[in-house]
Amino acid sequence: MLQVQRQEKKFVLTLDVAKKIGGQFEKVLKPDIHNGWDGYTVRSVYFDTIWDSDYVEKDYGLQQRRKMRMRCYTAADQKVKLEMKQADGIYRQKRSLIVAREDAKKILNGDFSCLLSYDEPFAAECYGVFCKGVYRPKVMIEYQRKAFVAKENSTRVTLDSNVRVSESHFDLFDEHPALYPAMSPFHVIMEVKYQGFLLDYIQDIINQVQGTEVAVGKYMMSRSVSKKGGIIW
Repeated sequence: MLQVQRQEKKFVLTLDVAKKIGGQFEKVLKPDIHNGWDGYTVRSVYFDTIWDSDYVEKDYGLQQRRKMRMRCYTAADQKVKLEMKQADGIYRQKRSLIVAREDAKKILNGDFSCLLSYDEPFAAECYGVFCKGVYRPKVMIEYQRKAFVAKENSTRVTLDSNVRVSESHFDLFDEHPALYPAMSPFHVIMEVKYQGFLLDYIQDIINQVQGTEVAVGKYMMSRSVSKKGGIIW
């Protein structure tokens, strides 16, 4: 099991601001090893209970809440990440379990029993959460990401663009899924993740866009396309 605990800030930037800010981060932070000239693709399926409990808890602003998702980076991936993200006030904890492709397909189809074959206690915890809440896939999200990292305070900055979703198609391994835009193509989501505090030189760059900070993540944004009647940004 992989585990990280950090604080997060989210911002919505216009393309021109994102290009400017990204250029500044390129000068002071190390690019993610997976970055290509235009970053790399991220595809996730988010799960929720049959009552949409996780969505509702976030929508109501509860301080303690949870999200369950499965993530890959290409349709050909043979292993994927099953992740539980938990919020407690301003702090975020993410735990990840690497699962085989065939097991991922079973989980997507509502068969969670394969999790009991993994040795990690976290796998059994996920099994219990999935079964108790009758979790099912709710939305698939794909976007292009550029990421920058700094060893200090486990800082990670990501710039996500071209966010596309589906609330009816959940095949994580489909090479050409039918997805539609969840936000304007002229905007970019910037996320800043860190432990404890941000170093001054990073905070100075972020201060240039301080007025655009938001509290809504991609899961809420994507579900809002249907629940609240359209694209947010």
